[in-house]
Amino acid sequence: MLHKNVIPFLTDLSNNNNKDWFTANKSRYQEAHKDFTDFIDQLIAKIAETDPLLQGTTAKDCVFRIYRDVRFSKDKTPYKTHFGAHIAVGGRKSKRAGFYLHIDPSGNSFTGGGIHMPEAPILKAIRNEFFQVPEELIEILNNQEYKKYHNGLWEENKLKTAPKGFPKDFEHIDLLRYKSYIAIHNLKINDISAADFISKLIHIHKAMYPLNRLLNTIIEDAGL
Repeated sequence: MLHKNVIPFLTDLSNNNNKDWFTANKSRYQEAHKDFTDFIDQLIAKIAETDPLLQGTTAKDCVFRIYRDVRFSKDKTPYKTHFGAHIAVGGRKSKRAGFYLHIDPSGNSFTGGGIHMPEAPILKAIRNEFFQVPEELIEILNNQEYKKYHNGLWEENKLKTAPKGFPKDFEHIDLLRYKSYIAIHNLKINDISAADFISKLIHIHKAMYPLNRLLNTIIEDAGL
């Protein structure tokens, strides 16, 4: 289970998002951060049984910093009020599809798999593949185990028309209009605090793993 230190710290941080409070509570942050990274290490070890390429990956590679980049943001609060980790070969900076966990005490916790806003050459390779062989993705999205945890793909920033270079009358044009190929599963506070939280995440990962495997195969085959 995720240690009980994590949610109280993030809750208090969200109500006191300033440098003075954070400095005064630095030891609490360090404890909560360690608890989260320990949990991610346990999770990596378990899902590597399904995805052997993750063997050797550590939480240190995958967990995101809590410090916000405020240079180009109107929101100048200095700290993120969630913990997040992108579990993939190469860790959080990887261009590969991976498994993401987002812990947010405000009720916006979720886990997801796939690839978020890939660079143009990768996105083009993915779209080309699904234009030529749409059945690969359709089979995954229609799989009952996948549908048990995911409702299709994330619709955020989806194009309203066909992407450039693809015919608008293509039967499965909807599959090419995504800017990200991501499966999302929302988590409740009760999920996060449950003793079997890792077990639940393992089942979710197994259900969406075929999507990651397909996306990473496309990326590899394209030499990207």
